[in-house]
Amino acid sequence: MGFVSGAWRRTAAGAGLLGADGVVMPTIFAEMSALAARTGAINLGQGFPDDDPPRVMVDAARAAIADGLNQYPPGRGVPDLLAAIAEHQRRFHGLEIDPEREVIVTAGATEAIAATLLALVDSPDDEVVVFEPFYDSYAAVVALAGAQLRTVPLRRPDFQPDPEELAAAVTDRTRVILVNDPHNPTGTVFSAEVRAEIVRLAERHDAVILTDEVYEHLVFDGAHVPIATMPGAAERTLTISSAGKTFSVTGWKVGWIHGPAELITAVLTVKQFLTYVNAGPLQPAVAAGLRIEDAFFTDACERLAAKHTQLREGLEAAGFAVTPPQGGYFTVADAASLGGSDADAFCRALPEQCGVAAIPISAFVTAPHRADYAGLVRFAACKKPEVIAEAAIRLAALHS
Repeated sequence: MGFVSGAWRRTAAGAGLLGADGVVMPTIFAEMSALAARTGAINLGQGFPDDDPPRVMVDAARAAIADGLNQYPPGRGVPDLLAAIAEHQRRFHGLEIDPEREVIVTAGATEAIAATLLALVDSPDDEVVVFEPFYDSYAAVVALAGAQLRTVPLRRPDFQPDPEELAAAVTDRTRVILVNDPHNPTGTVFSAEVRAEIVRLAERHDAVILTDEVYEHLVFDGAHVPIATMPGAAERTLTISSAGKTFSVTGWKVGWIHGPAELITAVLTVKQFLTYVNAGPLQPAVAAGLRIEDAFFTDACERLAAKHTQLREGLEAAGFAVTPPQGGYFTVADAASLGGSDADAFCRALPEQCGVAAIPISAFVTAPHRADYAGLVRFAACKKPEVIAEAAIRLAALHS
């Protein structure tokens, strides 16, 4: 069927899913989740929590449905949610944004990223700089947009980029610098020096900074610092976040993006022809969540940090070398001492071997750099303590 051609091929190739025979392979998340289901393994691979969202959000969603808010919401988003996002950014980060002109509600952070890159990339010579390892949708959307992917490796042991490598990657061809902070999959939080260098390079080369900050409330030591708060950054920064990770509602797919009105208009122009709108009755519920008292956010972060500690102890007892995360859902462990120097093969065998599923970091890395991360495995800590405890018992079989 030679007529089945088009941008999907370069999208699949960009995501590393197009085989040499032209067959599209499933994502590593789909593959490992299916393997976990088939073997009865505990799924510490995909990053979805098993906690319930706050009751106030559930009640607000039910009320919105019962009250008839079941049709298309406004294109930019429900006004109350737009206002709540602006209030949230002022309350936690000191950012002043116009809810009517500088915010859009999106179908999760993933759509916000896609709409932005499709809006701002205009030539096959345009480049998008990302930090590697990277969330898999980044490479896919860069390819879909027809741009070139430039990667900056995050160097072990602390997963910070080398300033010289960062400076070499950002050039006058750079259209967007895509920053994920706190970072998935490594759990790193970029240093103040790295953030300052990103802003300096963006100014020097007239690039847009696009930040994926979905783990903003899950930083374990100190407060999250959005790049948009840094001197000279606000006028060229688009900031993305979502409700999914903070409130344990990943299935709701309610995200948002804010920034200068001119850039937001460009993103909206594309976004309105993707999903158009989404999650009408859930938007008031997310607004209610963003207005919850500070203690909720502090407690959620502390509970997740405790789960990471519990997971780390279980992994270390099983023989892994663990890099403690600074934020987010995931812990990275080195399986080399357990014979897992090829983490891809190790993770495919793990569910059968001990009843736990995880994701190889190589799934988030371009082919030329996979050897640098060959033995590293990502485990999700966003599970109930009793689930992590059972996973630790199963993983102990590896050590014995």
